Amino acid sequence: MKLSDLAKRMIIIIIITTLICVLGSAIYHRSLDFIPFMFGALIGSAVSIAKVFLLERAVDKALTMEQKHAGNYVSIQHILRLLLTGVALALGAIIPQISLWGVAAGILSFQLAIYNAKFTSKS
Repeated sequence: MKLSDLAKRMIIIIIITTLICVLGSAIYHRSLDFIPFMFGALIGSAVSIAKVFLLERAVDKALTMEQKHAGNYVSIQHILRLLLTGVALALGAIIPQISLWGVAAGILSFQLAIYNAKFTSKS
């Protein structure tokens, strides 16, 4: 699947945001205590990148459907992306070696990427 320029830019923003958060955690802890945060941030950012791929695929497929079916398809895809986010957050909450805050930082990087794409898009 070929990614659009917008999706590529979103993935780059997600990676940069995650790296900044992990670096901030490493500076804050100044020891290996930042590793659970790093694991959480990696899981959260992986989910965010997966959500970019799923969103790109959903939009491409919805454009080829008729309006009623496209609306239902997009709604179901949105619920599946939310479920994926919930699973990642549940992993961060249940597994002690993964920081819930790290997962949240990785998940929120998706929203930052969307806002960045909105304000820097050439329209």
